[in-house]
Amino acid sequence: MQLYMRLAWRNIWRHRRRTITILISIVLVMGLMIFYDGLMSGFEQAIYGNAIKVFGGNVQVHAVGYLEKRDTNPLLPLENDTAIVDAANKLPQVVSASRRIITSGLVTSREGAFPVGITALEPELETPLSVIAQNMKEGRFLTSADEDMVVVGKGLALAMGISVGDRISLVGRAQHEQMRTRTMTVVGIYNLGMADLEKRTVYISLAEGQSLYSLENQSTEIAIVLQSIGQEAAVMSPLKAQFPAFEITSWETSFPELQAAVNGKGGAMDVLSVFIYLISGIGIFNLLMMAVYERTREIGMLGALGFKPRQIGFMFVLEGLMIGLVGVIFGVSFGLAINLIFGKIGMDFGAYTTITEYMALVSGRIYPGLGLEQLPKRIIMVIVICGLASLYPAIEASRREPAEALHFV
Repeated sequence: MQLYMRLAWRNIWRHRRRTITILISIVLVMGLMIFYDGLMSGFEQAIYGNAIKVFGGNVQVHAVGYLEKRDTNPLLPLENDTAIVDAANKLPQVVSASRRIITSGLVTSREGAFPVGITALEPELETPLSVIAQNMKEGRFLTSADEDMVVVGKGLALAMGISVGDRISLVGRAQHEQMRTRTMTVVGIYNLGMADLEKRTVYISLAEGQSLYSLENQSTEIAIVLQSIGQEAAVMSPLKAQFPAFEITSWETSFPELQAAVNGKGGAMDVLSVFIYLISGIGIFNLLMMAVYERTREIGMLGALGFKPRQIGFMFVLEGLMIGLVGVIFGVSFGLAINLIFGKIGMDFGAYTTITEYMALVSGRIYPGLGLEQLPKRIIMVIVICGLASLYPAIEASRREPAEALHFV
């Protein structure tokens, strides 16, 4: 084996220009794939991370029975909710854990009645991380002292013909399907650039929600925000062990439409990867086939010296694998270097926030990650492609008759 490796290593550098051409193609493919993975990781954290914050955090805790009835937003109080919050805040991945009351109802004005989801939250805990609080168009966000105050979305405000300071009627479903109505003052209007979402959700303080729905010192949901997407399992496991009597779920279960969007992005990337790998493989195949014809006399010499056809073919496959390995090493270094640079300075996508609804959640700059999640798969695929691309040239080389090859000009 050592002999084959020495011969293969020597052979790939005998024709430096050809080898460097192959290596450049592999390095560019590998580097750009890693950069794309890092960029998508940055987009995922910026777009889906913000969407998760809007919808209710990476992890949610509910009372038993909530998931079965979640389409109706049942008001099932959590027993000892503060203990869950304290336990969650002790975990290193957790940025924030706060109590909420989630229900559904109607808001009415002169323009009519509009169905909405009603979220009662702890303003002081959620404001530092709240995408809603960071995108107030008019007025201000909530405080814990607010009574009969509501924050609505721009889309809903336009539909209802209201502005800050106007009063609207809020009708919500309390426990046991009782309906509660209260006249509220609009204290703020948020603008996410997502009109449909803005029409669907209004916000009040947790204290107001507890008073309105007769849930004194209680909540129906714990919303847990993590440092990044992907840490959910590490947080859910210890919480489930400590609080087995609760339903603890991640955003993937709670917000299936968002999970579908993430999976759709991943599927598109897999299709793109296949085309990139095929282009790279065809290039390597062509260059190795050229090497077979250029080295016909050499192949004949190896046969005359006693090398068997399978040994000659194996050496060509080994050359392809070695070129792939060298290309992967430099390609990974190239891709990681790009991601490190842009991960520090960021990339400005502020001009593209209106392309799609979810792009509106981009704050302006995207900071790519390293793209390490897909790295093992990328490395294996490139090396496998190099090996497969060298198979036919290896077979062709092994079929050369030594006597004919030695007379080849």
